[in-house]
Amino acid sequence: MRTRETTPMPTPRFTSETLAFLRALARHNDRDWFREHREEYESHVKGPMIALIERLAIDLPGIAPDLAANPKTSMYRIHRDTRFSANKAPYKTHVAAIFPHRTLPKHESAGLYVHVATDQVFIGGGLYRPQPRQLHRLREYIATNSERLRGLVAAPAFRRNFGELSGEGLKRVPRGFPADHPAADLLRLKQFLAGCERPAAFAIGPRFYPSLLRLFSHLAPLIDFLNAPLASRALRLEETLPAGPPSN
Repeated sequence: MRTRETTPMPTPRFTSETLAFLRALARHNDRDWFREHREEYESHVKGPMIALIERLAIDLPGIAPDLAANPKTSMYRIHRDTRFSANKAPYKTHVAAIFPHRTLPKHESAGLYVHVATDQVFIGGGLYRPQPRQLHRLREYIATNSERLRGLVAAPAFRRNFGELSGEGLKRVPRGFPADHPAADLLRLKQFLAGCERPAAFAIGPRFYPSLLRLFSHLAPLIDFLNAPLASRALRLEETLPAGPPSN
């Protein structure tokens, strides 16, 4: 009995047209120009990013099973929020996606992240802007699990690819923790970030997707650690919610 041959899935990557569009957008960052070139954006920028996200929806469970890759929620809009910015340019000059915890809103979760810009590719992850209650919960978790966190960021593959854990921090240990706490340096952090840059041409080369998966796999243990106290709280709240009406 002959087995049916399957066509291998194409390896997702961006193209030279992606970078050309982003560079042109940087020069002509206005709504009229974008409207005239919308089809190019759809074909050369949005299309490749959606293809990448769809492939990660298949492959990401193998390295980070709690993270979600969804074209509707992972990809960031190209439009900028200019309400509180002196820069009123309406569009970003990069294309980006985030892969958050499946039980948390994407801006309340640690996650993996990738963006392609005119001059670089950034691959990273972490917790960018936690809410005060989230930050307190995470600090409590770090206070009793600091050696585990130190071990994750001291791993050779992590240090080789990402260097150190980074992010904005306080000058003093936050209230509620002793000033001489052995994890004082970690407790002062307000962000928990790691990442690396590659040249823009990296996004259009054949090694882009395999390298992205490899780098994500080195970041995944840190993301799991950061989400542990946040996701467990979300799951407990979900379990206490009343069940909806029975379906007919």
